[in-house]
Amino acid sequence: MTEAGGPELFADVSRETRERLHVYAALLERWNPRINLVSASTIPMLWTRHFLDSAQILDLTEDNVKLWADLGTGGGFPGLIVAILARETRPDMQVVCVESDQRKAAFLRTVTRETGISAQIVAQRIEDLDPLGADILSARALAPLPALLGHASRHLVSGGHAVFLKGAGYRKEVNDALESWSFELDTYPSQTDPDAVILKIGDIRRV
Repeated sequence: MTEAGGPELFADVSRETRERLHVYAALLERWNPRINLVSASTIPMLWTRHFLDSAQILDLTEDNVKLWADLGTGGGFPGLIVAILARETRPDMQVVCVESDQRKAAFLRTVTRETGISAQIVAQRIEDLDPLGADILSARALAPLPALLGHASRHLVSGGHAVFLKGAGYRKEVNDALESWSFELDTYPSQTDPDAVILKIGDIRRV
């Protein structure tokens, strides 16, 4: 099943990168009935709902990022999309995907092998990890913002940024987070959902 017009959303990337995205899409459609990587209802919109939604955050980060850590990667979003796109544009950037579900981690490793990218898959609970020292930390549909900031403060280097994809209720999450945290916040509109945003957060401190 190929989403009509979906691959054309990535017309500005190389042929090799598009081929890797097609491989990824085929693997996800094959594995999803067995381990529920994404909601089955979103498969017909895969290229927009998951691929483009994940890809849009890469341009909001600096080109000199050394380590990008993605928490709760699940079916690979946004971490594996970032890794696929960065293979040519940022070949020195390391991507670490943290996913505690062993079946999903096995899927993520299969994607890295079949697409030829070098993302590291860590099959552990976030709470059990040693500090990652990431320049960028991302997450999508993982936890409320106050909890995400706790992870970010532990796993980001000084001067690093968190990039979180959030839905229509993001303002309440920001207000809730300000009860326990101070931070610098930039908000960007989502390219795939008029009610969604991308939060880029830095200088995270507990208050």
